[in-house]
Amino acid sequence: MAYDENLAQRVRRLLGPLDNVHERKMFGGLAFMLNGNMCCCVERDNLVIRTGPDAYDQALTRPHARIFDFTGRPMRGFVYVEGKGLTEEQTLRDWVGSAVAFAGSLPPK
Repeated sequence: MAYDENLAQRVRRLLGPLDNVHERKMFGGLAFMLNGNMCCCVERDNLVIRTGPDAYDQALTRPHARIFDFTGRPMRGFVYVEGKGLTEEQTLRDWVGSAVAFAGSLPPK
């Protein structure tokens, strides 16, 4: 499994205070699940953020965000955020916070 352990640790710290978060291998990286729903995933030095369909287009306008196309087909509701766009802690906090907001709105699995 190839993922940036430093980035994964930073995400762990942000998600640490939440209940019902666990990690799972997914998309060739390390996914963080909230109430059984994928929230975000560290894949190499990228972060995959689950935005949901309503926030998807807006998320793609942010710096360093691009379409998530893991299978060669875009997955609406998910975006890649390039690692170079995650150096600032507040930026990472904002991205992870948006993923938590969406994943937390879904029914638990």
